[in-house]
Amino acid sequence: MALTAKELVSGFLHLASLPAVVIRVNEILDSPHYSAQDVGDVISKDPAMSVRLLKIVNSPFYGFTSSIDTISRAITIIGIEDLRDIIFSSSVATIFKGVPNDLVDMETFWRHSIYCAVIARLLASHLQLPNRERYFLSGLLHDIGALVIYHRLPELAREALSQVKFNDAELTSEERKLLGFDHAQVGAELLRNWRLPENLITAVENHHNSDYNSDHQAEVQITYLANCIANNTPHARSSDTKHPALDSLSWTLPGLSLDILRQTIIEAESQFEQTLHMLFPPNSKS
Repeated sequence: MALTAKELVSGFLHLASLPAVVIRVNEILDSPHYSAQDVGDVISKDPAMSVRLLKIVNSPFYGFTSSIDTISRAITIIGIEDLRDIIFSSSVATIFKGVPNDLVDMETFWRHSIYCAVIARLLASHLQLPNRERYFLSGLLHDIGALVIYHRLPELAREALSQVKFNDAELTSEERKLLGFDHAQVGAELLRNWRLPENLITAVENHHNSDYNSDHQAEVQITYLANCIANNTPHARSSDTKHPALDSLSWTLPGLSLDILRQTIIEAESQFEQTLHMLFPPNSKS
């Protein structure tokens, strides 16, 4: 019997489980009533996460003249939205070490993912959407299923990538032919196992689906659009998939205009490198 996306992820969870502290912090941030102290108490119990958070808040990105040496102060400075982005980004990067480097250049992978995340958050901000850090996470995690496939099924992944490179094929189409599922479906299953919100799962599962029109449509369309923009940006382009030209896309998000799109791209250029180096300092990328 052919392997399913759910079974593939189930066999990988012993390697790809989110740290308990990340799951607990996410639960707290999704609850109606919480305090920075509640979050700080959880993070302080995890030495590795505490060190990563303090290292980031003391990085040149924030530019403080004095050292920040407590978790509670760090949370106050960076804010709750950035906190969620930081703990997910730093944790996910550590999970996917050991992916065959002849399949994917991890620096290229994370550059693309971070650029998508920045674009998605900026679009959500311009459109005045709530929970903007969720859009950052959908951009960050949209291709995470590909890393699971690379890790667990490297030979089939290599064949799919070869078809994309030499035969101008669509990656998701080739994955479905060879595996019976694609990286978007695998990513959704992984996020479901991580108990992340349904709107985030839907955005990842449909980030190649330009015709999506159902629940969480804004999240899906922004993630799709952010991916297309990144793939039309030389320093953030994914190396493993075809991408439509921006002028061939249709814009269906209420309030979205070409002026907003142009402004978003300009703002992303100034934010991208800073965000990349904050979340993945030099020599820390997988």
